[in-house]
Amino acid sequence: MFPRLGFGLGLRLPHYQDVLEGDPHVDWWEVISENFLVAGGNPRRVLRAVRERWPVALHGVSLSIGSVDPVDEDYLGRLAALVAEIEPPIVSDHLCWSALAGHAAHDLWPLPYTEEALALVEGKVRQVQDRLGRRILLENPSSYVTFAASQLSEAEFLAEVARRADCGILLDVNNIYVSSTNHGWDPAAYLAAMPPARVGQIHLAGHSDHGTHLLDTHDHPVCDAVWALYGEALARFGNVTSMLERDEAIPPLAELVDELDRARRIASDPAGVVSARPEAARG
Repeated sequence: MFPRLGFGLGLRLPHYQDVLEGDPHVDWWEVISENFLVAGGNPRRVLRAVRERWPVALHGVSLSIGSVDPVDEDYLGRLAALVAEIEPPIVSDHLCWSALAGHAAHDLWPLPYTEEALALVEGKVRQVQDRLGRRILLENPSSYVTFAASQLSEAEFLAEVARRADCGILLDVNNIYVSSTNHGWDPAAYLAAMPPARVGQIHLAGHSDHGTHLLDTHDHPVCDAVWALYGEALARFGNVTSMLERDEAIPPLAELVDELDRARRIASDPAGVVSARPEAARG
């Protein structure tokens, strides 16, 4: 249902020159869609140059698919134009809401997991997919609160959205670990609830530990417990397209490529990863 691209990195500004002038051991790149919606300028120039050599996936943060606000048609039109030019193998966004009454925020807030929310998200995903002429993938968010009104678990909700809307799932393994630790969920049960055919991509990232909770900050290397959970995910879903995110405290490109190579090694023998998820048991 979705292409197998291998192992990718997020294309970030500090690495533009190294990427364009070098040949890093990276199979594909992912970019934040919103950073490239303007047709001109250096970001779009860099994107075109990278696209000539590698596949480039688009990952959005502004779709706000769970908001009661209608889909932003201007944003969707600009995204459709970027998709038409870049021809990305994967287009994704988040299962969240980030706008209300026309006001947008930079946070990715979770939804109440109810039948009403299911119907809302399904309709909006179908609208977006019809406009783009392709399936999109939705990523599970990291979360720090839950809703008393929820009738389904987050994993059940995400799986049902994918089934009803005929879309894919971008499974963020770090977010599963963060949310499971924060709420006392079982990350293995989360993986078990995911329909394998719908999982089209995996994200890996680091987080920070604040004692009472974990925070999805993308400013640390991937921890051993998340690597172990990644091995469990690959054992269930196969060698899914995987990507390493780093958005703060960004190290040299070579350091990230070395970290990405760890994902390659785990993918070659996912059963060999030692399970180490003790923090997820607290809640």
